[in-house]
Amino acid sequence: MSRLLITGGTGYIGSHSAVALSKTGHQVVLYDNLSNSNRTILQSLGLIVGHHMSFVEGDVRDTKLLISTLTSHNIDAVIHFAGLKAVGESVEKPVDYYANNVQGAISLLQAMQFAQVKTLVFSSSATVYGEPRYLPLNESHSTIATNPYGRSKLHVEEMLADIAASDADWRIACLRYFNPVGAHESGLIGENPSGIPNNLMPYLAQVATGQIPELSVFGDDYPTTDGTGVRDFIHVMDLAEGHILALTYLSRNTGWHAVNLGTGKGYSVLDMIQAFEKASGRQVPYKIAPRRAGDVAICYSDPKKASELLKWRAARTLDDMCASTWRFHQFRRLSVES
Repeated sequence: MSRLLITGGTGYIGSHSAVALSKTGHQVVLYDNLSNSNRTILQSLGLIVGHHMSFVEGDVRDTKLLISTLTSHNIDAVIHFAGLKAVGESVEKPVDYYANNVQGAISLLQAMQFAQVKTLVFSSSATVYGEPRYLPLNESHSTIATNPYGRSKLHVEEMLADIAASDADWRIACLRYFNPVGAHESGLIGENPSGIPNNLMPYLAQVATGQIPELSVFGDDYPTTDGTGVRDFIHVMDLAEGHILALTYLSRNTGWHAVNLGTGKGYSVLDMIQAFEKASGRQVPYKIAPRRAGDVAICYSDPKKASELLKWRAARTLDDMCASTWRFHQFRRLSVES
């Protein structure tokens, strides 16, 4: 098994992937600047996997610290999650997004080149496709990102393709996520953003627990079954398991590979509200608000390539996604109250 560096390792997807990778025997080193996570996550991870995980506090733009971490831990491969990830915020703060996401990736690649670590799984996004020209979205769809967040991901993907073309020893997988939701079955880790959530699922949970009075549904006049936007939601543990299989694939194949990770099925915002009410036994009040600029009506994946290349398929249901999210928020509320 490999010795892995996980950048953004205490974040939402990073922490769940660290659990999945550790459980399959990989030795994991977490690297994070804690800008959108908390050191207490390390205790939760230790409880889940049964041992302490190595942790380095640092910014992904700190090339010297990355070199030191890669060499001192004899790292074999890197999974790169670290970066900013809110579309709306990226429009307001594009410099921050390019600095963290693009400059950070360059810093990491320089460190990897120095340490001669040439296996990388990159946390990309379906936002690289921009406005869908057809559905479901497959990897052959044109990549025309429409916001700074998506463009930052696409810039990194293009850099990685150039690197793989320049040196046949590189092994790179760009995993294009759709909409990760849910939490680990233990309830000990989940999506817990600071401030008001940007994503639907943690917002639903905060409305259900009474922390936020109601949910704003942005648009009910889309050409969908109920008029609300439709997205491909995927359980975070299915996503985490995709990284294990991507590493296995890269152990046998060189080059640059882009792969969708999604379920291939879309759910509307009203579907999500109904499913969350069922899982929580709570009502989720909502109001219809105007459409948001840049939102598309429908977006869902074609996961065929992931099935063929990685032997991966999403296994968890929408009910699993909602139930695990609710369990996490209940555990969190109990721990805060105690």
